[in-house]
Amino acid sequence: MPVKVGDTAPEFTLLSQSGTSISLKDFRAQKSVVLYFYPKDDTPGCTKESCEFRDFYEVFKGAGAEVIGISADSPESHQKFAAKYNLPFTLLSDKDNQVRKLYGVPSTAFVLPGRVTYVIDEQGVVKHIFNSQFDFKGHIQESLKILQAV
Repeated sequence: MPVKVGDTAPEFTLLSQSGTSISLKDFRAQKSVVLYFYPKDDTPGCTKESCEFRDFYEVFKGAGAEVIGISADSPESHQKFAAKYNLPFTLLSDKDNQVRKLYGVPSTAFVLPGRVTYVIDEQGVVKHIFNSQFDFKGHIQESLKILQAV
């Protein structure tokens, strides 16, 4: 059953690009979380999207939110990707796609992992979901619009 607006975001713990375990609950009662699922490190669309999140990272922080990216790539791949593009936020490794499945992130054409962004408030409630495989900037614009309205 996919996560919907108004649901409590499912909890998870995954390894980051630095090899540390990060849990969604680590941010509860402290910050909103912009959680974006993307298909693969260092591919054209994912690079565009991640660099957009990077370029607006300070705006997200100013709005009281942390940005977290999730894909099936390894922590080592995430580390290289983050270093190559100067990504200041956490990338998490969902190597078995368990969290992707937990959130109900769909695949595109049954092959390509979906690109979906969730805005989760400080209480852990999903406030907005943006699902678009090709509107890379939309993920950032939609997330900021929701955060700035809160």
